[in-house]
Amino acid sequence: MKKISADYIFPGNSVPIKNGVIVIAENGVIETILNPEFDEINWDDVEVHEGIICPGFVNTHCHLELSYLKGQLTEKTKLHGFVKEIIALRNNSSPEFRENAIKLAEQEMLKNGIVAVGDISNGDSTFSQKEKSILKYHTFVEVFGSDPKIANDAFKHSEEIYNSYFNKKNASITPHATYSVSDNLVKLINEHSTKNNSLISIHNQETASENTYFEKGEGEIFEFLEISKKHNNQFKPTKKTALPSFLGKYKDLNKILLVHNTFTVKEDIDWAKKYSNHIYWCFCPNANEYIEGKQPNYSLFTNEKCTIGTDSLASNWSLSILDELKTISKKDPSISLTTLLKWATFNGAQFLGFSKLGSIKKGKSPGLNLISGISNSKLTEKSSVKKIL
Repeated sequence: MKKISADYIFPGNSVPIKNGVIVIAENGVIETILNPEFDEINWDDVEVHEGIICPGFVNTHCHLELSYLKGQLTEKTKLHGFVKEIIALRNNSSPEFRENAIKLAEQEMLKNGIVAVGDISNGDSTFSQKEKSILKYHTFVEVFGSDPKIANDAFKHSEEIYNSYFNKKNASITPHATYSVSDNLVKLINEHSTKNNSLISIHNQETASENTYFEKGEGEIFEFLEISKKHNNQFKPTKKTALPSFLGKYKDLNKILLVHNTFTVKEDIDWAKKYSNHIYWCFCPNANEYIEGKQPNYSLFTNEKCTIGTDSLASNWSLSILDELKTISKKDPSISLTTLLKWATFNGAQFLGFSKLGSIKKGKSPGLNLISGISNSKLTEKSSVKKIL
């Protein structure tokens, strides 16, 4: 039996407990949380820390397979420029270099208090590492193809990758983004998703031209993907923003993660609420800064189910959920630390379906993070995280 305390315990989905004590069984499972206001505590055998303790972080959006591109891509090129550089560099590294980069990236996440990951895969390069990892993974096998003629081949390729995964309970076939999946491919993904009751993850409104694509049938993404050519000049703009234009094509989906949401507006959120009760909004603020130099309007989402992702080392300086929270807090100080930590823990675990993670509660084994360098209940540049369980 182990007892751990700090200035505050943030359970993940309930109010913080000042000088709370977490009682942990030898197998790492939470026995209870003691509150000094109500419970009698023998402090002689309590391990006391300065700072706050919260559950282990859940990273709902990562591209572990792109770790080999760390530091190689130019910042603030916007999304189309970012994709161009990935295409130009993707064959420049050996399998051994990529494998080592994946291992180092995972070690970084573990060190930074991450306990679970929603990871995007376009191939099987991460599968062997995931199978032996102590991290919990849900792998989203990503499929894309804006050309209707390649829909069957694109889906078949993703299905082969999905079928090679070691644990299909924690795997899905998922569309890449609002702009990169043809209607033919939508139908195939939708059929697979509903049949398997899969989780879905979609890159949403990451760049301004994503909305222009659907509203006007033009813009940087539209031209880059040569949509007019692929659709024989028959593409018809919906005159709506990207989110309803794309997600509205799907039916009977399980939980949906919309990732980035940099150019999402209130009307999109209102539409999403009517579309489904199972929508989660994932923010990757440092990747947004890296690629677009812009972040979402977080104040629009304070009443929504939000989660946090790091994106990849191709588009970020670190794989740290705390760094992401610092960026959000700096952008919008009105968002409370309690809310931020709920986004980073409880909501992510809830979306991914990892019921033992995300909150400090009897019977759970969420991992414990100690966050130091808090000032007036706010994160600071000096805030740091240490995994203590």
